Amino acid sequence: MVKNLNYQIPVLIILLLLVARCGHPAGQVSEFSSVSRIDSGKAFSVMLTAYSTTLIANGKDQTPLRIAITDSLSREIISATDTVHLYVSEDARAYSPEGKELVYRKDSSDVEYAICPLKDGVYCLLLRAGKTPGKIKIEARSGKLWPGSHEIHTLPESFVNLKPNKNQIPQTNKKIDRMIGADISFLPQLEDRGILFRENGQETDAISLLRRHGFNYIRLRIFVQPENPKGYAPGKGYCDLFHTLAMAKRIKNAGMKLLLDFHYSDYWADPQQQNKPLRWEGMGIEALTDSVKSYTAYVLQTLKEQGTSADMVQIGNEINHGLLWPDGHISNPDQLALLLKAGTEGAEAVDPSLPVMMHLALGGQNKEAVFWLDNMIARGVKFDLIGLSYYPRWHGTLDDLNKNLRNLAKRYKKPLIVAEYSDFKKEVHDIVFQLPDELGKGACIWEPLNFWSGLFTRNNEATNRFAIYDSLAIKYLK
Repeated sequence: MVKNLNYQIPVLIILLLLVARCGHPAGQVSEFSSVSRIDSGKAFSVMLTAYSTTLIANGKDQTPLRIAITDSLSREIISATDTVHLYVSEDARAYSPEGKELVYRKDSSDVEYAICPLKDGVYCLLLRAGKTPGKIKIEARSGKLWPGSHEIHTLPESFVNLKPNKNQIPQTNKKIDRMIGADISFLPQLEDRGILFRENGQETDAISLLRRHGFNYIRLRIFVQPENPKGYAPGKGYCDLFHTLAMAKRIKNAGMKLLLDFHYSDYWADPQQQNKPLRWEGMGIEALTDSVKSYTAYVLQTLKEQGTSADMVQIGNEINHGLLWPDGHISNPDQLALLLKAGTEGAEAVDPSLPVMMHLALGGQNKEAVFWLDNMIARGVKFDLIGLSYYPRWHGTLDDLNKNLRNLAKRYKKPLIVAEYSDFKKEVHDIVFQLPDELGKGACIWEPLNFWSGLFTRNNEATNRFAIYDSLAIKYLK
């Protein structure tokens, strides 16, 4: 066993990595520049990428950061000269690419910030963790633009980092079909508000519309008891088992497959929050593990008995910082592994052929993805495919996504999907489906039924951007 993360890389190597990761110096063209970068445009948001959101609190561990200004389509504006202020909370400091600590000032609220000057629309720097385990919040602000932010979790210096051996990474033998998917978990709420969808002026069922345009998978999130006062839908229970059963019928009747996304919470579960459901509060790790296994099996068995079995399942949602905190936080890797194994065992008890996914919010963060996967695999967690979220605001450039997926495919030889995305619809699918050895299995767009997806107008009329999916289905599914 090796303690700490072996992240004590010589400063020169880190700086070289920083420069390489920072994007596109003058004269260098990215494969995706034509769609992801523009010379000028109306600034909409600050893009802040932290290339690792898990660090060791040893005073040495650090991660590159990358700042850019984007338009409303997440395209970086090369000519942007906006003044960006970087705010860093808790025990951490920011450094320039040359390794010099940034100069801090104070704003009108007496809060410290550092100025980040953009060059060719980009600014790169380093963030170094202190020696206090906990959370570091960083935010990049520029005037009235939508700020970029991250929450970085710092682990005790005693963290035991493990590496799997080859025997712990078996080849996935389960059948996994190619996917053009959509997460439309919001649909029952939209319909209860009286929202109707139209195509060419004619009312149409949203699921049928997606099916006509090449989608073959629907992803649904499920909460334990979302009807609780502090749950996702107090009193109404959207995204509970009852609503999931009803949606599963509609999905299967449309001839589509179901990806079930267990949140193991009464509320949203993501890298910033992974809270226990009310009924599991106060449980120790043994009882919690039993609950995960039995609950997972119960939900999947109920779907099976209805004749609407899940076709793929993910054990947790965006779990790079763990789940069911504090017991299953990434700082407790042995306990996290127990919980993940319990979820997998519950799923496979119902259907041994059911593909099981581990889903991380690390589309462009290769170093952290490898750290998480290595540590869980080495602790005996078994799964069939890797899922990643990819939103440019947090997860980097299309180049970052492409390099990360290719590296993970080479390392683990496991199928991969982009389990959540919104921007760069064509490019995300091209990147995934063009992975070597046919390991790329597709992608799943997050909530396409809203106008900000570009697929519908504010009046819920389907736009011509559905043609993207018509072409993708012909290219990759037929």
